[in-house]
Amino acid sequence: MQDILIQIMPLMLIFLVFYFLIIRPQQNKIKEHNAMVNSVKKGDEVVTQGGLIGKISKVSEHEVTIDFGDNVSINAIKSTLASVKSK
Repeated sequence: MQDILIQIMPLMLIFLVFYFLIIRPQQNKIKEHNAMVNSVKKGDEVVTQGGLIGKISKVSEHEVTIDFGDNVSINAIKSTLASVKSK
């Protein structure tokens, strides 16, 4: 019985290290991104994952319309926003 525990212990330790160094921080990052995306509102300045910078002109449930100036507006999916700067 102790032999089995001694063999399994390194695997359990490796899993714990992966959980605290990789899995848990990634889950926190996803939660923060979802909160940021859900709080976006008209007038916020945003940066898309493609690197485009513009202002939100319309917000719907899953999409936003981003105004880039000179009558250029693009519809984008909310989850593609990289960062949001409030007014």
